[in-house]
Amino acid sequence: MSEFIEHSPFPDSPVMPKLMPGEATIQFSCHKGISCFNACCKNIDISLTPYDILRLKKRLNITSGDFLVKYTFPYEMDNDGMAGVKFKPVEGGSACQFMTAEGCGVYEDRPTACRYYPVALLSMRKQNEFTEREAYAMVQEDHCKGHFEPRTITINDYRKEQGVEEYDDLAAGWRQLILKKKSAGPTIGKPSQRSLQLFFVACYDLDRFREFVVSPTFNDVYILDEALKQQIANDDVALMQFAFRLLRQVLFGEVSIDTKADAVDIRLARKKEREEKLDEIAAKVGPIEFTRVDPNDKYNIKD
Repeated sequence: MSEFIEHSPFPDSPVMPKLMPGEATIQFSCHKGISCFNACCKNIDISLTPYDILRLKKRLNITSGDFLVKYTFPYEMDNDGMAGVKFKPVEGGSACQFMTAEGCGVYEDRPTACRYYPVALLSMRKQNEFTEREAYAMVQEDHCKGHFEPRTITINDYRKEQGVEEYDDLAAGWRQLILKKKSAGPTIGKPSQRSLQLFFVACYDLDRFREFVVSPTFNDVYILDEALKQQIANDDVALMQFAFRLLRQVLFGEVSIDTKADAVDIRLARKKEREEKLDEIAAKVGPIEFTRVDPNDKYNIKD
């Protein structure tokens, strides 16, 4: 399998090496009466997709930024600093913040990794190949007794049962970005710090990304028709798909969004205008003296 570049939503799980097609039959069932109920939620290592975050922040009725701060932490998915996001466990412990005695407190909007368990989705692409291949593998952990329950089901039917098909479809653009970055390797070079920041915001902080897309800075450069502007202004899923499209253009040069021929001139003119306004303000205010009372304090402005 060394000729393949592979991405798994369970990077640190004990995945069995045997790959299986969707038609393969597995033996598994999880329910409240099983002796290991909630065990997997007590020691989590869950990577989140952009669609996972979209669903959860909507359920909790908070911004994507607030969700990221309260419920997640970032990690590097590769040596170039491309960021992923994982669930943050309870303070001082390893359990999921959404675990309750009755099970998952956000079950209807639970993440992709939770829906798939104990199946792992493996997305693979040959070096310099444009199409990805998907296969499945089993995750077997000692605490899980679900493998001994008397129920058999195909992986395809299990995916339907767990509602994972929608999640996979809407995260496909994100997985393709990661696979393309890994398969292209040094041919595309290391992304700039600004590109890495854009990747994080566009994938995981949709509310802040929307602010960027509707800003004059963005619209000075890119040409969007009014229908698309309205769609991404009001629809998080459409905005997320547009984010993947923009990232393909920025990271890999796959142009699908028109840019203005005079974009550079417009940006320079706007920068000059901002600087002139700042000069006017500075002239009116006069010199400002800064002192530091304590090394850990912020600057205090004297009259």
